[in-house]
Amino acid sequence: MERPQNSVVRTPIDSIVAQRRSKNKSYRQSYRSCLGAASRLGHTPGWTARRLNTSRRTKSHNITEKVNPEDLALLVKTEWQLSYVTPLYQFRHTQLRSYSRQLSAFITAEKQQGLAVEVEGAQTSFRVSFSVVQGLGETDDDAETVLVQIHSKPVFAGKDEAQKLVWSGWLTCINGNPEYLHSLPKDFTCLPLFGSRGAENLTSLVKSWFQQTFDCCFGPLEINQTCLQWLAALWTNCHIESSIQHLKMIWTLPVEPPLQITYTVNPQDAWELWNSVRTPSLESREEEETARSIDIEEVTRFMQGLMSHFYRHFRLDLSAGRLSQVSSALGSAKFSGRVKMSNSRYVLTTLSLLTECALLKMPI
Repeated sequence: MERPQNSVVRTPIDSIVAQRRSKNKSYRQSYRSCLGAASRLGHTPGWTARRLNTSRRTKSHNITEKVNPEDLALLVKTEWQLSYVTPLYQFRHTQLRSYSRQLSAFITAEKQQGLAVEVEGAQTSFRVSFSVVQGLGETDDDAETVLVQIHSKPVFAGKDEAQKLVWSGWLTCINGNPEYLHSLPKDFTCLPLFGSRGAENLTSLVKSWFQQTFDCCFGPLEINQTCLQWLAALWTNCHIESSIQHLKMIWTLPVEPPLQITYTVNPQDAWELWNSVRTPSLESREEEETARSIDIEEVTRFMQGLMSHFYRHFRLDLSAGRLSQVSSALGSAKFSGRVKMSNSRYVLTTLSLLTECALLKMPI
């Protein structure tokens, strides 16, 4: 059953129905966008020259009362493959029902042309639904999160058998940098972080449709070592509120053959180390309890402490390698761009960091 569509949402642009541009023109614009050349965006600040913020606030968010339980259940405890997305040209949150029909027709047309879009056997049809995930936005500048779902029914399914969810994806912007967002022309909506789960051929079709329709560009979003270190520190910082149960890290050392090391730290040991490297706060107790800030220097000292402990025991210098995966009871993240959020209270903290990573990765 298709989700009801919402008509009152935050879209930081005027609700003007745009005339559909030709596919060839859209492809040309998207190609130029991917190359970082001139496009409809014109000149925007040199955002890609920046680095991750060196300080960030951290606190848990009880979003269960604001976010639809079904949407939250889909976001949490599912592993997503991440990509970045350049700003969408003339995207309208008020046109989601129309987008559902357009994407469904696009997938059907591609299937009729003989492209492999089957999922776990032959499929009779695909039904697409776009919906808004309200309650995730942190600021007025953040466009509302958009959820895309594809349902299908196998050819030999019973007549009364319901269609099954075969693909899910979302586009979001949590705590997007206001300087960058305000610099965009009014016809662009910024939803830079894209997560997908399902068959790769369906993911490719969805991306292709977005590129043709909204003159945007998708690219792989690796979660680099700095982001992984931030997540390790942010999750450890939450241990008193929600036990992390363990802090597991996987390092890859540049030897022949490559050596992969799994380093699992007792949660209490990780917490005590983290507490020892924290800079004394000058904030009031109330602020300290609700939203203490974390600085990159503290993150660096925390990781150095973990690596020094490992070296004392095994005489292996982890700093010579690359951190490729971090996990705890609150979530997991891999260098390849796969992420899993396991606790709803820390979804916004994780998505905020990943939004920043996506904005920095964009070529424009």
